[in-house]
Amino acid sequence: MTPSLLLAVLASGFIYGITPGPGVLAVFGIGAARGRRAGAGFLCGHLLGDVVWCSTALIAIVGAREVGSSAFDVLGVLSGLYLFWLGWRAIRTQRRSSDAPQGAARHPFWHGILFGLTNPKAYPVAVATFTALLSSRAELLTWAMLPSLIFLSFVGGVLAYAILIGVVGAQRVRTVYQRHEILITKLCGVMFIGFAINALAHALPGLFGSKPA
Repeated sequence: MTPSLLLAVLASGFIYGITPGPGVLAVFGIGAARGRRAGAGFLCGHLLGDVVWCSTALIAIVGAREVGSSAFDVLGVLSGLYLFWLGWRAIRTQRRSSDAPQGAARHPFWHGILFGLTNPKAYPVAVATFTALLSSRAELLTWAMLPSLIFLSFVGGVLAYAILIGVVGAQRVRTVYQRHEILITKLCGVMFIGFAINALAHALPGLFGSKPA
C-alpha cells in the first residue's frame, strides 16, 4: 500500500466521521444536555455503525474495481452526483434541520449503536466519500487490501471522534457551533461539492475512453 493510498483512506474515515450530519448534531445535542462523558458514550456506540457502513462501502468499491474499471467509473459518477446534491442542499440550508436529533439519550452508548446502525444516510455517504477520495488510486485497490483499508478507515474515524469528544463538552465550542451552525453547514457543503468534482473528474474520462495515463 502506497503512502498516498494510506493517507487517502485515513482521510476518508476522518472526514466521514467529523463532517456535520445527523450523528454530529446528535452528539452536540447530547453533550450540551449531559456533558462530554455522555457525548463520548454516544460516539463510542455510533462507531460500530461507522465500521459496518464503511466496511460495506469499501467492499462495494473494491468489488466494482475488481469487476472492471467501467463499473468503478459508474460508481464514481453516481457518488460524485450524490455528493454534489448533498453539498448543494447544505449550501442552501436556512435553518436547523427538523430531523436533527436533539436532547439527551438515557443510555448514550446504546443509543449511539442504534443510531449508527439505522442511519439511512450512512451507507450512501460512506460510498460517495470513499469513492471521491480513492478514485485517483483505483488501480491500486485489491481484495487483499480490504482488511487494511477497513482498519485504516476505522483509525481515521477514531481520530475524528477523539476531536469531537474533546470539544463537545466545552461551553465556548457549543456556543460557537450553535451561533454559526448554518455557516459551518454551508462550508461543509462547499467541501462536498469539491469532492464531487474530484470524483467526476476521475470517473467521466474513463467512461468516455479518455482517461489520462
